[in-house]
Amino acid sequence: MNAPQPSDSVLIHLVGAGPGDPELLTLKAARVLSQAEVVMVDDLVNPAILEHCSKARIIRVGKRGGCRSTPQEFINRLMLRYARQGKRLVRLKGGDPCIFGRAGEEAQWLAARGIASETVNGITAGLAGATQCGIPLTLRGMSRGVTLVTAHTLDDTDLNWRGLAQGGTTLVIYMGVARLHQIQQGLLDGGMPATTPVAMIEQASLPDQRQHVCNLNKLCVQAQAFSLKSPAVLVIGEVVASSSLLAGQQSVEPVMALEPMLMGAVSG
Repeated sequence: MNAPQPSDSVLIHLVGAGPGDPELLTLKAARVLSQAEVVMVDDLVNPAILEHCSKARIIRVGKRGGCRSTPQEFINRLMLRYARQGKRLVRLKGGDPCIFGRAGEEAQWLAARGIASETVNGITAGLAGATQCGIPLTLRGMSRGVTLVTAHTLDDTDLNWRGLAQGGTTLVIYMGVARLHQIQQGLLDGGMPATTPVAMIEQASLPDQRQHVCNLNKLCVQAQAFSLKSPAVLVIGEVVASSSLLAGQQSVEPVMALEPMLMGAVSG
């Protein structure tokens, strides 16, 4: 069966810029950006990505937790305005637009007003950060799946911590830096072993990426000592312990860049 082809009539593309490393941008995303007349870009997008759309008008519409953000309703109305003007618009989001990126909401809102959109996937930070640390999110005999969740919910309700703790999958938690105590306590109360390894990964895939490993029962203490800051993801599960790149990195000192680590391993 042939894959669906993008329509030339689509004016709005909801595009994932990936986790930060410009080389992780997809070819399709680069092509769509090169054709854009207007690009509405989120805060977490690496500025280097914008080199692919040097002739487009750039409008910054950042949305970050704990900071002053552009209202979603304003973003929606702006997309609609440019679509009605016949402009080729890219709504550029960090990571993947369908993983905590509101692409589904925006696509539905536009469709309700007769505007077609197309989503272009990007590599999500949880995957890229784990891979940079040598962590396989799934591993035969150890993890039968991966669960992506956000600690920041629309109505501020609690997650089903017991279900997550006993689900048998690797957990990747986004937007959790401000809720570390809730995450730690919820998983422990839900039955997850206190010795479960946790990787804290900050600035995933960027040159200044930092990572630190600890056990679940030490998460809050170690995060404070490590000075963990957003944007960051948590990878929780036994697969974390399988990483040779993180072996022995249980101190609170910043982890060295991956390239020097690899060079040291080769020379040793």
